Amino acid sequence: MDEQKSVEVTEPRFEHGHFLLIAGLGGRFTQQTTQDIPALWEKFIPHIGNVPGQKGEVTYGICCNADGKGSFEYIAGVEISKLDDLPEQYRWVEVQPQQYAVFEHKGSLDSLPQTFQYIWKTWLPQSGKEAADAPEFERYSEDFNPKLNTGKLEIWLPIKG
Repeated sequence: MDEQKSVEVTEPRFEHGHFLLIAGLGGRFTQQTTQDIPALWEKFIPHIGNVPGQKGEVTYGICCNADGKGSFEYIAGVEISKLDDLPEQYRWVEVQPQQYAVFEHKGSLDSLPQTFQYIWKTWLPQSGKEAADAPEFERYSEDFNPKLNTGKLEIWLPIKG
């Protein structure tokens, strides 16, 4: 049994998310390879502000297209207004409007895996809610800076209404 590190997670707020079109760099991961996701972000950071059709400065980490065998696609991206002119190097995903439990992650990115563990293994089973088959995502505020630990990071968990 791995030791559960303590993580500060506040009760979620519930929100109905709106349609998002997200484009960025992606890859397929499993629980064993999630430590490679920061490298994907390192590759994507220079693209921020240069993705055709980009809307705003908020960045997203989208978990989607699970294969049922433990792997999922992760896209480090930004919201875009249209798919026209999107170069082939970018992966994209549509996030449909739906009900979410929104958690704020406090602390450094190093403790993000513990926050996810808390949400999936503690909060969800105790909440009486059920996860919906829809993309789950991290939303990083415009002023998010992982080195300075500033800004806001939210985890949007899709739930059945």
